[in-house]
Amino acid sequence: MDSAAAISLCPSTPAWNLDRPFLTGQFYQETKITPGTTEYKGVSADSSSGADKAIGCYHATIQELIVIDDLLSTLIGIEGRYISIKKVRGKEDDITFQVDASMDLALQEFAKRLFPLCESYILINQFVETRSQFKTGLVNHAFAAALRALLLDYQAMVAQLEHQFRLGKLSIQGLWFYCQPMMGSMQALSMVVKKAAANNCVGSAVLNLLQSQAKAMAGDHVVRSLLEKMSQSASTAYLGILERWVYEGVIDDPYGEFFIAENKSLQKVNLFQYHFFT
Repeated sequence: MDSAAAISLCPSTPAWNLDRPFLTGQFYQETKITPGTTEYKGVSADSSSGADKAIGCYHATIQELIVIDDLLSTLIGIEGRYISIKKVRGKEDDITFQVDASMDLALQEFAKRLFPLCESYILINQFVETRSQFKTGLVNHAFAAALRALLLDYQAMVAQLEHQFRLGKLSIQGLWFYCQPMMGSMQALSMVVKKAAANNCVGSAVLNLLQSQAKAMAGDHVVRSLLEKMSQSASTAYLGILERWVYEGVIDDPYGEFFIAENKSLQKVNLFQYHFFT
């Protein structure tokens, strides 16, 4: 059975899971980047924020508290009062962050450093949601499950940072210090999911992508170990299919991901006749 036939036979995703964007992380407004907007990589300054009062009206100390509170939300893909998240129109994997133009420049700089981590979380979370559907196959299911477990640890870290902030023990410098170790791993994973989504990778293509990315990160032991762990988790389903084929002669491939396709309409007699007459 080929992959197209397998996909057509797999269960469909309920419509309510696609029509309600707040369940899938697809709720960010689209924006069109214009030359007149003040921006740097992934960030633009916007004076028309959703808050009633511009952040520049507050003292720098109060601004820092507001920005930390907004960043803690942005780290898990939720817009703040003075930081908004937008999707670039026509580019699903291109996220831009807009900040109040009156924000203190030093705070803007700290926010800009953390935005790549916020973008990585959003992209990985969206990949997990879309690749958890039946039609994406067992390898993508396993990969998405491993990513979901990683995101749970990430969310726990953000929750701990928020707890420290509520106790008055977290500064903007401290937020950057605690988030910095996660940036390399999250950005590497976001690169993988972007490539996998762009090429619509399934089956062994996902495993090849993880392996090639792990080799490319040979200089970073932590990131490479993480990618190898993800590859190991994602390959479990594929190796299960391979094991049954090798030891039992059975191709248990419900989504057409295996490198050998099964044609159930052919019988042994048909194969003998075909071989005899040809």
